[in-house]
Amino acid sequence: MTPMIERAGLKVAEPLVRFVEERALPGTGVVPDRFWAGTAAIFERFVPENRRLLAVREALQSAIDARYAAGEPVDEAFLRGIGYLVDEPAAFAVATTDVDDEVARIAGPQLVVPVLNPRFALNAANARWGSLFDALYGTDAVPRAGAVLPGYDRHRGRQVIARALEFLDDAVPLASGHHAEVGRWWVEDGAVRPALRDPAMFVGYRGDPAAPSALLFRHHGLHVEIAIDPAAAPAKDSPAGVADVILESAITTIVDLEDSVAAVDADDKVGAYANWLGLMDGSMSDSFEKGGRTVTRSLAPDRRYAAPDGGELVLPGRALLFVRNVGHLMTTPALLLADGSEAPEGLLDAIVTSLCALHGRGRNGRHGAIYIVKPKMHGPDECGFTDRLFDAVEDLLGLDRHTIKVGVMDEERRTSANLAACIGAVRHRIAFVNTGFLDRTGDEIHTVMRAGPVIPKGEIKASTWIGAYEDRNVQVALACGMGGKAQIGKGMWAAPDRMADMLAQKAAHPMAGASTAWVPSPTAATLHAVHYHQVDVRARQAARSAEATAPLAALLTPSLAAGRNWTAAAVAAELDNNCQGILGYVVRWIDQGVGCSKVPDIHDVGLMEDRATLRISAQALANWLLHGVVTEAEVDAAFTRMAAKVDAQNAGDPLYRPLTPDGLAWTAARALVFEGGAQPSGYTEPLLHRFRRMAKARRA
Repeated sequence: MTPMIERAGLKVAEPLVRFVEERALPGTGVVPDRFWAGTAAIFERFVPENRRLLAVREALQSAIDARYAAGEPVDEAFLRGIGYLVDEPAAFAVATTDVDDEVARIAGPQLVVPVLNPRFALNAANARWGSLFDALYGTDAVPRAGAVLPGYDRHRGRQVIARALEFLDDAVPLASGHHAEVGRWWVEDGAVRPALRDPAMFVGYRGDPAAPSALLFRHHGLHVEIAIDPAAAPAKDSPAGVADVILESAITTIVDLEDSVAAVDADDKVGAYANWLGLMDGSMSDSFEKGGRTVTRSLAPDRRYAAPDGGELVLPGRALLFVRNVGHLMTTPALLLADGSEAPEGLLDAIVTSLCALHGRGRNGRHGAIYIVKPKMHGPDECGFTDRLFDAVEDLLGLDRHTIKVGVMDEERRTSANLAACIGAVRHRIAFVNTGFLDRTGDEIHTVMRAGPVIPKGEIKASTWIGAYEDRNVQVALACGMGGKAQIGKGMWAAPDRMADMLAQKAAHPMAGASTAWVPSPTAATLHAVHYHQVDVRARQAARSAEATAPLAALLTPSLAAGRNWTAAAVAAELDNNCQGILGYVVRWIDQGVGCSKVPDIHDVGLMEDRATLRISAQALANWLLHGVVTEAEVDAAFTRMAAKVDAQNAGDPLYRPLTPDGLAWTAARALVFEGGAQPSGYTEPLLHRFRRMAKARRA
């Protein structure tokens, strides 16, 4: 048992008390007594409403379930009658101020990284700048003609250089000719030579103007650096001695305490908060072995250039960081309330992550804003609750009103159906709205659980509702005045090894008018940055602002397999696909505490998996069980088949323990399916947390 210490009537886990009082509070001007008294007051004020909002979720779902069970239509009239749908608000424009350009005006990639992995977190924070040469050379973005040779493969290097110079022809076009024809670069009278089609794109350089080591250009708000070093291996195949093309890549990064982490107790939470603090105060570093030597990584410095006018240009060396708190559902044993119950984890996150962010003001952004992503909110009342909670945290920490900005994840059905009202509830602090199509799919299945069997999960992307969802997210956000004031985002590319496919497909996100979209790695951020040079997002937003909003009726059309005749082979294939994905993810979550990783799918393709993908698989099988498409015996048989496959896929992991029917991971996987229909909103967290705590207790 973790020792608990009393503070202002609360029982707080000793590790959390030590972290707050010894590391997070010093230097903020907030003294411990005031902090704990204010924290207790926040819990006293907001816990009852938090519980009431969760009860509303359950009441609405029960009413929908009963309606389906009675064979009655769940249409707009019914949903309005029970309060699921609210009236559209009168036209308004968001009023957020003091938002950094990376959020409000620059369109570019957004990384998401689990907070509990310091090395990954540092890489993500430093992914503001990335080598296009490396990203092309090390992935399938440039097709491989045979195996890559050891060391520097000059043949492949030439292919990469040619591809990068073609990119420069599009993003930084010359007044005449092509970049591959340039024999020398120089700076003369504040202008770059050879001349550009648009001379204003040249914004800086390093080194001797007659022979610069770097040239900096700006296009669509993003920077492109040409690095020149005739001695570098790639430069030998470039007449101008170009050693690399460096792209401004992950403009923003979300440091995640939610779906991509397994944080189930006080020690886990303190580890998460400590890493967030290290990113905010600049102290985070990580050492690891690579190539037989110890490498220490820390946060990148800012980048400095000579400006064409003779002054100095300083650009951020790191991504602007958001922190994603947990939602309203879960509680944490890190803090117990006066009645002995666990505190709502989302309330604790709001307080402690904001406290840690005080150390980053002026370092993380230029306006002193604190950026918090709030996931899994259901409807405008829950958004309004978050707005008032952030008011209270600002008062506790002595911050001006609306210093804390909020990113609203449009990932639950009741939020996407009432999106304008949700945005309106946080109109003074909203910094982004982002589609979370994975959780949105899980919530879709759970909401219509009793309407009938749903189509296989691979077919859902072509559903009527998901097209309307993706359109409405942009259309409604633009109608609320978010263009040029806040981010409008799109979801994750989940296949980190398939960069050629990403380059071919993910341009659809900026084409949709989204100013950002999620990527799984720094390499993917650099490649996705290419799309924001290809597409003028502001022009796309202007065009889309004239569109009519996709109809609500389309958004509310469920993905049901009405009248479908299931073949035994199709059912077995879908069972195996879902059971393999569930086991492959859950075994790492329960046994190793890994909340997000590249998990091989049934075809051995590595996919980034987190709780959102798990939610879909578990809810899909729970739905099929409910409607008799599959039996309990068939599901168990599939788990048995797929356990052998998952064991084989993890054979090279020394920490992996094989799946057995009496093991906690297998038991948790079964529970996610067989208890899936009864889980609140179909979320996986309650079961995962329970079994992970059991695993940690057994190990202790």
